[in-house]
Amino acid sequence: MLSLKNISYKVDGKEILKDITFDFELGKNYVITGANGCGKSTLAKIIMGILPATSGRIFFDGKDITNLDITARANLGIAYAMQQPVKFKGLNAKKILEYATKSNIQTKNACEYLSKVGLCARDYEKRDLDNTLSGGELKRIEIASVLARNATVNVFDEPEAGIDIWSFNGLVNIFNKSLTTNNMNIIISHQEKLFKMADEIILISDGEIKLHGKPETVLPAINNFNTCSKLEVNE
Repeated sequence: MLSLKNISYKVDGKEILKDITFDFELGKNYVITGANGCGKSTLAKIIMGILPATSGRIFFDGKDITNLDITARANLGIAYAMQQPVKFKGLNAKKILEYATKSNIQTKNACEYLSKVGLCARDYEKRDLDNTLSGGELKRIEIASVLARNATVNVFDEPEAGIDIWSFNGLVNIFNKSLTTNNMNIIISHQEKLFKMADEIILISDGEIKLHGKPETVLPAINNFNTCSKLEVNE
């Protein structure tokens, strides 16, 4: 469904990603992991069209989308949650959900989406997405907006960032419940709990895919890679 073919990315002469080739399938939770600076977020941005690959091709449902911009990819069914959610003064949670669903929604509909991430619509639907909200609240609203999109490919860049322990425990349920045979979740993360719920883990080191496979296969081998020594994996 989503295929990366020989994706590379260079900036200022430095090679961030090197010849990444991988096929993502529907009905699976993927977790991409690796040490800081190894290219995980760069790869997520290339999938979404925020950054252009230096070389290589991207195919979605058999169509070459390499040269499509972020809007065109979103219209095709690719959604993206940033590592640091954007703040919008004057734009509230209900309006964000309306943009995501491309429809006018009632409070009960907003509640359906926000309750999935542990928020009450009556408390949040009219609150601006600005400095009055904590990082965790903004993160949860952003995740809710991605889920509301009902996209085919959901890309989450470190969804645990800024999330408290209670909310983090709920992330696993969110990803499992949102997964169907008609979509996929691609999650950038350092967290073991998300590793264990994955159908497949992809380990990136030095800009390359070093390992990929089921958690029981990949997790024991992660610490063999020195550049990934900071991963939060319990022995």
